Amino acid sequence: MSNELSYLAFQLLGLVCLVAIIPSGYAVAQTERKYLALGDSYTIGESVFENERWPVRLVKTLRINGKVIGAPTIIATTGWRTDNLKYAMDKCQLADDYDLVSLLIGVNNQYQGKPIEEYAVEFEELLKTAIKLAKGETENVFVVSIPDYGYTPLGKPKQVEISKAIDSFNAVNENITEKAGVKYINITDISRKGIEQPDLVAGDGLHPSGKMYSLWVDRIKNSLMVDQ
Repeated sequence: MSNELSYLAFQLLGLVCLVAIIPSGYAVAQTERKYLALGDSYTIGESVFENERWPVRLVKTLRINGKVIGAPTIIATTGWRTDNLKYAMDKCQLADDYDLVSLLIGVNNQYQGKPIEEYAVEFEELLKTAIKLAKGETENVFVVSIPDYGYTPLGKPKQVEISKAIDSFNAVNENITEKAGVKYINITDISRKGIEQPDLVAGDGLHPSGKMYSLWVDRIKNSLMVDQ
């Protein structure tokens, strides 16, 4: 990559802190709990409307269930690997005052053929940072498993190969998450309904639809509220 392109990438990552932070339609109140969602295309909601993104839906659902929580701060972009997310988080200079932090990352490490050993090291570093951002409290953090894009129209031809790889990456992030004492929420089985239920896949034939994200949110909400 040339110096010019490197500088452009640097600028674009910096913009994430400004444009991806607060979805429209939310009023900010000082008493609201702060939620930070970290990830890639799945967290930013590639190919769905803003109000269908799962972090946005989660906030709405938690509010319905009596939780006072503000609009999600979203640090995520389609195509990001673990190293890209780390770079963006460093650029954003986030405060260590979040009441809830979610982490979903890894599909692009797998898709781009990055070593799983490298992923393990970088994921663990990201998780440690997520805990730090969550006031150092592990109970304020949760990890979401990587969905299986093998069960989409675009992934179907290589479904067996993709599913095996996703299982391997999820085994790594689940093990690291559990060792850290952080809640792990598995949504991969839901993503594997994408072929038999086409409406769970977005129009691009690859990413989850708003309907699938709503199923994720139901599971995440139940997991988060079981101890509260």
